[in-house]
Amino acid sequence: MLGAVCRVVRRAAWSRLSEVSRKSLHTAAACRAQEVPGSTGFDRSVLQFLVCPLSRKALRYDESTNELINDELGIAYPVVDGIPNMIPQDARMIHKEKKEPDNTQQ
Repeated sequence: MLGAVCRVVRRAAWSRLSEVSRKSLHTAAACRAQEVPGSTGFDRSVLQFLVCPLSRKALRYDESTNELINDELGIAYPVVDGIPNMIPQDARMIHKEKKEPDNTQQ
């Protein structure tokens, strides 16, 4: 008797899972169909809420590199599939070229 109840519950759970899976796949396909070809999917309106986790300063979005830039610290956070990766260990340092004075005497 217990085995029969388990099978019924398992079938019900499987059919419900399949229904949810079908709906989520349909929704994901519809979202992809609405995306603009060639866009990163990054929503610039979230910039007003995002700050650098290290300095707590505002960031700017660089579309050419698809990164969020902290100009003060020289750090670039990558945006992957429209999602900012704000983990400091995953950020890259931006090397700013500074012209050093020539200290050689003649």
